[in-house]
Amino acid sequence: MRRRDVVGLIGSATVAWPLAVRAQAAVPIIGFISAGSRAALRDELEAFEAGLKQLGFFPGHNVTLEYRFAAGQYERFQELVADLVRRQVSVLAVSSPPAALAAKRATTTIPIVFSIGADPVAAGLVPTLSRPGGNITGIYQFTTGLEAKRLGLLHEMVPKVETIGVLVNSNYPTADSQIRDVGDAATSLGVQLIIVHANKENEFDAAFSTVVAQHAGALLVCASPFFNAARQQLIILAARNGLPSIFEWRDYAAAGGLMSYGTDLSEAYHQVGVYAARILKGEKPSDLPIVQSTKFAFVINLSTAKALHIEVPPTLSARADEIIE
Repeated sequence: MRRRDVVGLIGSATVAWPLAVRAQAAVPIIGFISAGSRAALRDELEAFEAGLKQLGFFPGHNVTLEYRFAAGQYERFQELVADLVRRQVSVLAVSSPPAALAAKRATTTIPIVFSIGADPVAAGLVPTLSRPGGNITGIYQFTTGLEAKRLGLLHEMVPKVETIGVLVNSNYPTADSQIRDVGDAATSLGVQLIIVHANKENEFDAAFSTVVAQHAGALLVCASPFFNAARQQLIILAARNGLPSIFEWRDYAAAGGLMSYGTDLSEAYHQVGVYAARILKGEKPSDLPIVQSTKFAFVINLSTAKALHIEVPPTLSARADEIIE
């Protein structure tokens, strides 16, 4: 081989290498921070990725996903957000108000897409739902405003129960409003409430013991990403203590909980994927209005009802969107 050919090959390699690096660096990264665990959110994460694929972004090909899971430990949000900000991700997708607030504090330039159950205006995330402004937008699942509705459904299921336990995660930003809502509903229904708190998994046993000791005959588990991450443990404790219970997501009822009432979580995560993809295509978060969940599902697990020796009222089963046999 002639010398000039060798030099030419070296020169070509020198040019090609930076181009290859630039091509690799051009693949956008989406950082995803969840309050729960990967195992608890399997279906929801599939829905999120389906939202990306719908607009042409395929994980591992033309987009990279970096997942971070707090597993109910809210104090980790700041650390997880800081890690992804250092990675210079193209979009931050977050669940739960504390994670969204941590992301908002950490960056004013990286686009943020949230999916939360609390009112994002009341939480201080955006000024209005129609014009979120800044670098943040997302999905309002409207879950924490449904506690009164859940209490009413539980009362219909077990109308003779006069005392109902209420499990609250006091670290959740809307815990106080949840307690107020169920308190007002209990007054209207003529039932007594036993309010118990659990902020860590090792506090569940004590909370359930208190509910049973106070002779509560049923249990309302308030909305909380932390509770959702530990839903299997809560379902087992409810069954072990013979407590008819109602939860927020369908996943609870599918896993053995008696009842659930709430919005479609998978639909919300799908929309997060769609919004993240639209931002990657060049749209600004400030131009994307907050999406409000409008699809609600009431689910009854008939097998659990039978195990608890509960006869489901016909009027209640007729209103259920799904009966799990």
